[in-house]
Amino acid sequence: MRICFPVKSNEGMKSIPYGHFGTAPMFVICDLDKNEVTTVGNGDLGHEHGKCQPIKALSGEVVDAVVVGGIGQGAIVKLNSMGIKVYKAEEGDIENNLILLKEGKLVPFASTHTCNHDGCSHH
Repeated sequence: MRICFPVKSNEGMKSIPYGHFGTAPMFVICDLDKNEVTTVGNGDLGHEHGKCQPIKALSGEVVDAVVVGGIGQGAIVKLNSMGIKVYKAEEGDIENNLILLKEGKLVPFASTHTCNHDGCSHH
């Protein structure tokens, strides 16, 4: 299973999940099967609001799930349509969020979730 964490800076497993998928400078991808951690830049960073292209953003990386603080409805629908689950990140670093994910304690974003930038955990 490959889990993608949008982050502001690469600190490996100690990276803090970012507040918004589309504007995250980079993504840390944890491959749980291979026990590998890789980082890719956001290939879609300059997109217009509402026009996020998650696969372009992920530079073609294939993942099974995304764990992030906030995300727009369009990106959720696009990711879900590709079989990628999107979970709301909890406090703490990637390591902590992976533990919560394995324990089934992270909440998936509904495809009807909207992010209007008010009250979102954007940075």
